[in-house]
Amino acid sequence: MLNKIIQFSIANKLVIGIFTIGLIIWGIFSLQQLPIDAVPDITNNQVQIVTSAPSSGAEDIERYVTFPIEQTMATIPEIEEIRSFSRFGLSVVTIVFNENTDIYWAREQVAQRLQEAKNAIPAGLGEPGMAPISTGLGEIFQYIVKPKAGFESQYTPTELRTIQDWVIRRQLLGTPGIADVSGFGGYLKQYEVAVQPQLLRSFGISMSELFQALETNNQNTGGAYITKSSATYYIRSEGLTKNLDDIRNVLVKNVDGRPILVKDLATVNYGSAIRYGALTNADKGEAVGGIVLMLKDANASQVIKDVKQRMEQI
Repeated sequence: MLNKIIQFSIANKLVIGIFTIGLIIWGIFSLQQLPIDAVPDITNNQVQIVTSAPSSGAEDIERYVTFPIEQTMATIPEIEEIRSFSRFGLSVVTIVFNENTDIYWAREQVAQRLQEAKNAIPAGLGEPGMAPISTGLGEIFQYIVKPKAGFESQYTPTELRTIQDWVIRRQLLGTPGIADVSGFGGYLKQYEVAVQPQLLRSFGISMSELFQALETNNQNTGGAYITKSSATYYIRSEGLTKNLDDIRNVLVKNVDGRPILVKDLATVNYGSAIRYGALTNADKGEAVGGIVLMLKDANASQVIKDVKQRMEQI
């Protein structure tokens, strides 16, 4: 039988060649469609609850944040293990479920008890939230945000980070198979109000009054509508601050008939949030970039392909 196959192959080289090429093409196509990653994901079935409280120490985080969350989540069915760690400014509680548990059902159970956990945490110690539906091997794509050659001096690290968080990230999140996009590097833009305590004392204004003024004067409100003849006019008050001057001109209080504005009590400028790390690009110094997190059980090769296509569009 084997001799006949060999004789047929020698006598029909063209047919065998075409068949072999077709088999190779079919194999390459099938390989691209396989929903199998190069590195199998061995992460257990888990839901993470992350709470950020930058001004609190590890002991307070453990006592007032981590412990209430663990106690609240302990009654959820099909839990195999609850583990956590608390450090300065951060609490992470990991709830491990049975492997046969549907991850979306598990997240629903956690979400139902999350409000109870929020009520048990003292005000000012952060608000707990669930981490994205991803795994330990979900970081499938990393990129760097940088200006084109010759335009490096026109963009600051703060501006690049703003582009990353408000332009690139928002457009990537619409790609199928993506759970989240994390930004790194640069500086988070903030509006800083540097208060001068002696001016507060001279006008008899407290810090809480200043906070309240900044909060209540930074929002848009609606006022229903009025009808005039055959036309209807909708009433809307625009109070959302858009620039530094808007913040400087916020009314804090009237003292002896004189309006006291924010600029009379403090200096308002652009600033940045406190950094706990940085991103570097080889030997070129600091950079701004992001990491794409893949949705649990998604096809990594297809998601990477879609991300690259989306990047070209952006």
